[in-house]
Amino acid sequence: MINRRHIRVKVMQSVYAMQQSHSDDLVKEEKFLKHSIQKMYDLYVLNLQLLVEVQKLARKRIELSKKKILATKEELNPNTKFIDNKVLNQLNESVSLEGYVELNKLNYWDLDDEYVKILFDELQKSDIYKKYMDTVEDSFNVDRAFVIDFFREIVAPNEKIADYFEDKMISWVDDIPFVNTWVLKTLNKQKANKPFILGSLYKDSEDQAFVSNLFNKTMLNQHKYEEDIKEKTPNWEADRIADIDMIIIKMAITEFLHFPSIPSRVSINEYIELAKDYSTNKSGYFINGVLDKLAKDYLSSNKMVKIGRGLL
Repeated sequence: MINRRHIRVKVMQSVYAMQQSHSDDLVKEEKFLKHSIQKMYDLYVLNLQLLVEVQKLARKRIELSKKKILATKEELNPNTKFIDNKVLNQLNESVSLEGYVELNKLNYWDLDDEYVKILFDELQKSDIYKKYMDTVEDSFNVDRAFVIDFFREIVAPNEKIADYFEDKMISWVDDIPFVNTWVLKTLNKQKANKPFILGSLYKDSEDQAFVSNLFNKTMLNQHKYEEDIKEKTPNWEADRIADIDMIIIKMAITEFLHFPSIPSRVSINEYIELAKDYSTNKSGYFINGVLDKLAKDYLSSNKMVKIGRGLL
């Protein structure tokens, strides 16, 4: 499932895009934000389905080899460890995975099956494949460990796959690292003799509402925050502060003032991390200083009121 850090990233990107385009259509931009998040779920599903398609290709090649007129002994009695892999079979037999693919018309690997071939060929040449195929032990744990290695070492780092996803949707460039981690966590959690069921995109309705609330409250109140930011940055003109830094500060202020259940320190730490990933090397220190001063002022003036978990 998507976590709050990635929700913040998506909101930040949408605020930035809206400002750069000088759009004032909040409804339209919010729809695109939610669409972008939903497409990230598609990317997650496509990666899982890709593993299934590689196994299907292996099974197809084995069947074709058996039908050769002069088939070798190895071709007539092949090593079926890979096509018998229990974790891959769970994915292949998953009603929810297949249903999502069909419902959302994610037939990417039918249309562009050369990428499935690229991965299978690379897998066959790898040491992890050779070691796995030679392993005598037949257990769910061995199968799961292999699939995790397959994804982590073959699929995730593959530049051709990454370029393919980028061509399909530009926002996937930023989503790939998160989705790769999401897939690995999913594979790690799989248990023997249990069907694979796709999890939810959001942890709960509160996280789903967080997307709209953070985006709308930031956009609707951002101009009110500028005077407060100016007071805490007397040596900086507004146009000297990087656009991303300004957006990050405004989003954090939104959490200070409009999200009472989120502790101010959590907000500060989250936005410092965003600055490290998406802004300059020094942005984290600058943003930390500004937000720390603002949080203290809002608290002392009772503008910032925290309740429940927000008090932690």
